[in-house]
Amino acid sequence: MLPVWLDLAGWRELLALVAFVSGQGAFPAPLKPEEEAELLARWRQGDRQAAHTLAERNLRLVAHIARKFESTGEDQDDLISIGTLGLVKAIDTFDPEHNTRLATYAARCIENEILMYLRSRRNSRQEVVLSEPIGADREGNEVTLMDVLGTDGTEVYDQVEGRVEREQLREKLGSLTRRERLVLELRYGLGDGVERTQREIARLLGVSRSYVSRIEKRALLKLAQVLGA
Repeated sequence: MLPVWLDLAGWRELLALVAFVSGQGAFPAPLKPEEEAELLARWRQGDRQAAHTLAERNLRLVAHIARKFESTGEDQDDLISIGTLGLVKAIDTFDPEHNTRLATYAARCIENEILMYLRSRRNSRQEVVLSEPIGADREGNEVTLMDVLGTDGTEVYDQVEGRVEREQLREKLGSLTRRERLVLELRYGLGDGVERTQREIARLLGVSRSYVSRIEKRALLKLAQVLGA
């Protein structure tokens, strides 16, 4: 939800500026302490344009923080847009009486906004992947990744609770090729407990993300058939 000082038109204008300066690589210069203090004072008196200026002159900070998340594989323009929303919220809730610079406070808000976005993206991708059909069982029933992994994608051993012990599952993994087994171990943290995205696995193996996706689906289908035997 946007603050009262930033209507939909103003938000679009701000995002247009973000897109323009991102392409040019030249963000507005940061504010000097005295400039920031003056704008904050005007903003506290209800000057909406002062709030807009505070946002525009802190866009460089948003871009700097967004670059810290390059390794996630997310589009940088998307991260900057999300970070800009965090900046807007920071301006709306900043209290100068706490004796800290706006940039210091905004940095935390920007980073938190991006982190929440990344978590929601990860959860959304997981839900889509888990419900995606990967084949059929011997009776012709559709098999999804959720059927193989259970409802909790972060705990892969839930899929065999009450039926197969952990060591038995590893024996079943022996029916896979070396690459299929490696992809599943990396994807679901079977070896080190660290789950990785398909994009991360692709970088590790030096292949495309779509190739990793095909290997994962094939491996999970094989595993589903073995577990159902």
